[in-house]
Amino acid sequence: MARLTLAQQLTASLSAQIVDGTYRIGDRLPSLRECMRLLGHSKNTVITAYESLASQGLVEARHGQGFFVKQGTPNHSEPEEPLPYARAMDTIWLMRQQFVREPGHSPLGEGFPPVEWLMDLRLDKFTRQIMRTGVTTLFRYGNRLGNAGLRQHLAQKLATYAIAVTPRQIVTTLGANHALDLIIRRFIAQGDAVLVEDPGYYPLFGKLQLQGARMLSVPRLPDGPDMEVLEQHLRVHQPKLFFIQSVGHNPTGSDISPSKAHRLVQLAQQHDFILVDDDALADFKPASAIKVSALDQLKRSLYVGSFSKSVSAALRVGFIAGSKDIIDELGDLKMLLHTSSSEFCERIVDVILMEGHFLRHLIRLQERLKEATATGLSMLDEIGAEVFCRPEQSLYLWARFAHIEDARELTKNLLPKGFMIAPGHIFSPEQSRVNPWTRLNVAYLNDPILKAVLRS
Repeated sequence: MARLTLAQQLTASLSAQIVDGTYRIGDRLPSLRECMRLLGHSKNTVITAYESLASQGLVEARHGQGFFVKQGTPNHSEPEEPLPYARAMDTIWLMRQQFVREPGHSPLGEGFPPVEWLMDLRLDKFTRQIMRTGVTTLFRYGNRLGNAGLRQHLAQKLATYAIAVTPRQIVTTLGANHALDLIIRRFIAQGDAVLVEDPGYYPLFGKLQLQGARMLSVPRLPDGPDMEVLEQHLRVHQPKLFFIQSVGHNPTGSDISPSKAHRLVQLAQQHDFILVDDDALADFKPASAIKVSALDQLKRSLYVGSFSKSVSAALRVGFIAGSKDIIDELGDLKMLLHTSSSEFCERIVDVILMEGHFLRHLIRLQERLKEATATGLSMLDEIGAEVFCRPEQSLYLWARFAHIEDARELTKNLLPKGFMIAPGHIFSPEQSRVNPWTRLNVAYLNDPILKAVLRS
């Protein structure tokens, strides 16, 4: 089949969103400028796509106002199956929106801590330090499994979580997202069943769509996944993986209970699937927080870690820990796709972990988070919001507000007032569903103007 043009891909994506109700009758499509900025397309590409939608009777152009969804269906009898890129287009669009900082807007929906929380690490100091020692290695590709010194320190770090590994059981990655991508490429073929949490980490959904996986949603409750729904899926399907976040769940901020963690490990063994424990926010939680990968000791689980949130997203350093055989395979796949990860960035993180300064940094980081969480919960209680759970410390709170049935409407109302939030439908594999919940970054909740706006 001939490859679709960019305009055809955009047409297919928007058409699907109109048909499944993401855009409803009367809704205005993003302006040409917004669409160009968010997706990186040229003006001609966007115009061609919008005109194609109009010719199919899905939208109408209103002079000086833009394009609006109207009653109608495509004029072809049966649409072609969209390419994998088109299937993942909704997530790509959402990621672009999340990653763009609008000047003058409070980033309530942002996934990262404030920069000032991380500045005390003084990355410039560590950069100068590695330039003074072993500088010649910085001009060559690194080891396929990653810097040996860093992997040694990672093994020590995992030991504090009660996960016993050797450096040969660890492969470094370009952040947690790269780690998830390697795991998906290794284990998932088109049509394979995969378990995901709902709500959950939305970039994961896009990766699975791109791979052609069949996602099975498991509702996330305040104490972990809904075990009844999970066991129903296990009886009917044969999933290969279950992507889960044991602690600091994104977006709800919830932690798994010990009983559910133990039951998950039992089910993984009984039904022969792998638990992928995505722990990108580990540094924001006490080391004693329970993790399914610690209970399982990486027999039927993979542990994914990252320093993007606690050190710097710009360094792009993450890792996977697992059995030696699986890590060897993932190391080979990493080498095939990327040759190696960044020796320079990994040595910076290695030096950071060697110093007691990192431990002091984490203590300050967690203290700030604990204070911000308490303040955020107090503010939400004061205005009568409902919170999903009440963690002692979490970067995120999952909340809903009185008289708000669709958080997308709240998003539209808050944006002109200078506040950007992350509406709940983003975090569901079924993004067309109406969702009243929203993810809030606790670091930005202590704002009297925001309180007044939400109260109203």
